[in-house]
Amino acid sequence: MKVIGYEWKLRQVTAAAGMFSTTKLIPELEARGIHLSASQVYRLAAEKPERLSLHVLAALMDIFGCTANDLITRVDLGAATARTGTGTDAGSPEASADALRASGARPKRARIVPPSDE
Repeated sequence: MKVIGYEWKLRQVTAAAGMFSTTKLIPELEARGIHLSASQVYRLAAEKPERLSLHVLAALMDIFGCTANDLITRVDLGAATARTGTGTDAGSPEASADALRASGARPKRARIVPPSDE
């Protein structure tokens, strides 16, 4: 089975347009009927979105005068292989870490709670 990923290039597109602050993108989106908070716009530009509204994509293409190909690039992640459990090849910790990085998966942030005084 072939594994396909993608590269999100909104940060590069905004920089090429001379827009270095994500807050400048908010009024441009609102002028096209897209209402996102400052934090949502920041995440849209700074992180790789897992889901994206086609309305948002169309607005971004209109704002920057670009195509979807300028914003998204397909990346071939290779063939999926079964984990062997032997610690070699696809099952090795290094291969697993590389696959996680390539997929854009991120670990869940730890929540540190101060000890209770009992």
